[in-house]
Amino acid sequence: MKHPFAFLDEGSKREIRRAAFKAVCIPGYQVPFASREMPIARGWGTGGLQLTLALIGPQDTLKVIDQGTDESVNAVNIRRLVHATTGVQTTHHTADATLIQSRHRVPDRPLSAKQILVLQVPIPEPLRRVEPREHVTRKRHAEADYTAAYLALFERVLKYGSASAGADHPVMVAGRHVMAPSPIPRLDNEKLHRAEHLTLLGAGREKKIYAVPPHTEVHSLAFDDVPFEVESFGDQACSTCGTTGVFLDEFDDGDGGTLYRCNDTSECLARLNAQGAPL
Repeated sequence: MKHPFAFLDEGSKREIRRAAFKAVCIPGYQVPFASREMPIARGWGTGGLQLTLALIGPQDTLKVIDQGTDESVNAVNIRRLVHATTGVQTTHHTADATLIQSRHRVPDRPLSAKQILVLQVPIPEPLRRVEPREHVTRKRHAEADYTAAYLALFERVLKYGSASAGADHPVMVAGRHVMAPSPIPRLDNEKLHRAEHLTLLGAGREKKIYAVPPHTEVHSLAFDDVPFEVESFGDQACSTCGTTGVFLDEFDDGDGGTLYRCNDTSECLARLNAQGAPL
């Protein structure tokens, strides 16, 4: 028996693409779709994987990253599955990829209009922390009633002195829908604002697809007198490539101190290569 290209049958891929098209037309809006059973467990990227399989073509080049690395178990197995069912080229280099599937990070290198970023999403509903009932959150989105989201931020200000949550800080998309950007660092929220590329977000367990089209206004929720703040590493630079202003991981240097290294490992190596340093 001949297996279909990209694992999913053509009917399933068409249904997923229709949901993605609708999501592009209504930026930030969560489009329900019939999430399929996948050969990985729900919660491990099935939503992103279904988008990737529905969109990928024979001429594409795929990159898969998990929290900044191409070599995590999640990234390696998704890349192997897609390659085994499509035969497409895969790469670790952001600039060479036409389709990038990611968990918890937007690549440090700015993406072009010819690239698509697919983000895996565990919880697509940005109001879930303040309202567990689905029919209520849908009504609030329809009425653009985001009082509860701002109330949650206000409680953070009272408790921590800052409106900035950790990862997955909610954003306002195109001035209309509040959206969960997936658990990316706050530093990555700003990469979605007026970006050249299309971002698609898929939640397999929750059966939702949503999108940020190119050149779309994306602003992190905050207050006028308590502005949004990204992660700050001060004047710390990557101990490997010397870069500052990117999201860094912290490591114990073995002498009671801290080493900082780029979270986006492939871009760190690319910077070293550009500097002529041995890899």
